[in-house]
Amino acid sequence: MINIIILVIVGGALGAMLREFTMLMVPHLAYGFPLDILVANIVAAFLLGLVTALHTRKVLSDSVNTMVGTGVMGGLSTFSSFAYGSVVLMAASTASALVALAYVVISVVVGYLAVIVGLKLGGQSSA
Repeated sequence: MINIIILVIVGGALGAMLREFTMLMVPHLAYGFPLDILVANIVAAFLLGLVTALHTRKVLSDSVNTMVGTGVMGGLSTFSSFAYGSVVLMAASTASALVALAYVVISVVVGYLAVIVGLKLGGQSSA
């Protein structure tokens, strides 16, 4: 049990650093569209699909799956920032409300597709 906790802590720290680097390198777009958060979440969705498929095929061990799937992807993805960014955009103005709606739809649809692509590249067909 303690090994699992350590794996998640180490993975989470790595994922959080990856998220911060992503947020520093990817700019916000017009109207405050949080492209940096979108990119971090889409990359995490894709990698989670890939890691899950590889684990299912026994290419990755349970330990690697725990560290990467739970730790790294948990640290890289950022639902709270996604939700907060949506609320801030929505409250700014009518134009920003449309941007916020587009951000939510793009995040969900592209995130879903990213998981499917990751699963397929990892050799597991999606449901």
